[in-house]
Amino acid sequence: MKLLRKIRNYYFYCGIEKDEYNDLKKEAYISNFIVWRVLHFLMAAAFGVLVFCSLFNDIMRPNLPYYLGLFVYSIIAIGMFFVLKKDSLAAQLLIYLSISALFLFGALITQNKPDSNATTFIVLLLVTPMFMIDKPFFMTIELCTASTIFTIWMHSVKPHDVWMFDTINVISFTILGIFLNIIANSIRIREFVLTKKINIQKDTDEMTGLKNKAALTRDINEFVFNESNTRGTLFVLDVDHFKSINDNYGHDIGDSVIIQIGRFLAEMFNHGETTGRFGGDEFIIFLKNVDNRDIARMIGYDIVNGVKEHVELPDKDQKVIVSVGIAIYSGVETSYSGIFKKADIALYKAKADPENRVYLYE
Repeated sequence: MKLLRKIRNYYFYCGIEKDEYNDLKKEAYISNFIVWRVLHFLMAAAFGVLVFCSLFNDIMRPNLPYYLGLFVYSIIAIGMFFVLKKDSLAAQLLIYLSISALFLFGALITQNKPDSNATTFIVLLLVTPMFMIDKPFFMTIELCTASTIFTIWMHSVKPHDVWMFDTINVISFTILGIFLNIIANSIRIREFVLTKKINIQKDTDEMTGLKNKAALTRDINEFVFNESNTRGTLFVLDVDHFKSINDNYGHDIGDSVIIQIGRFLAEMFNHGETTGRFGGDEFIIFLKNVDNRDIARMIGYDIVNGVKEHVELPDKDQKVIVSVGIAIYSGVETSYSGIFKKADIALYKAKADPENRVYLYE
């Protein structure tokens, strides 16, 4: 069963588990898009040269319509690549259409020289699968369909001995192309897995598992730099008298408080909000496309009350208290630091008001 599962994973999910593959599918689609957009430029250049050369070469001239057809197709496809989204299914289908067009080209070239072996078609069987990241199952269908059509088509075109030799080669190289596709897919998908793990580690606060300062700054800056985004709310909070917690209970308990706050914030803000630990006992939450002041204050009080309820100290009678500073983003600030400065001022005002613990920058 373990072997069958491993084979299934390689054949359907590039050697990893289904859920892991689905998480990386978008990156694979984008990679395909970038690679094949470049390849289409190369195809247009190559077939353009072949069109030009066939005008002056009697040997190449019979293939002129095919060179011209692939040249025109490549130009149209390039235009499509500038219209379609990188991670769209339509872009994937366009790539498969281009692969089919190349196989058709290989078959037409062979048809023009029935006494020669199908070198171009066989080379394409080997090369094209190595440039496509997708479930190997789909490339298997593509290769087997192309090979079957080619073999049936050429049966009435080629001499029997040449056709037999081509058929054996086509079957052999179709199988080899499938294996090459599986190997190439698994290698490139594992690169995505490794890159994703590295990026997660780089952007994650080790103690809480939330975003770290660098990731918080980058995410909020990306949002602010987009001129179409004109609404947001930034919350900055820290623990009141955190030093006394470390002094009275020890640094292990202080670390536990930070971890518990991180866990509480992760549970409270689990719908795509930007949540992280800025450093020490300071945390940040950024809500995109939210600028209602009453809602912001209500969320601030929910944070204060939630920490008081969910974060525990060894002395059950003592509560962990946090203060919250809030700044509304209305498209005025040009960077994260401008919003943070306002929220930080609000935080100090909140700490000076022990009755409320929440302050909204005005």
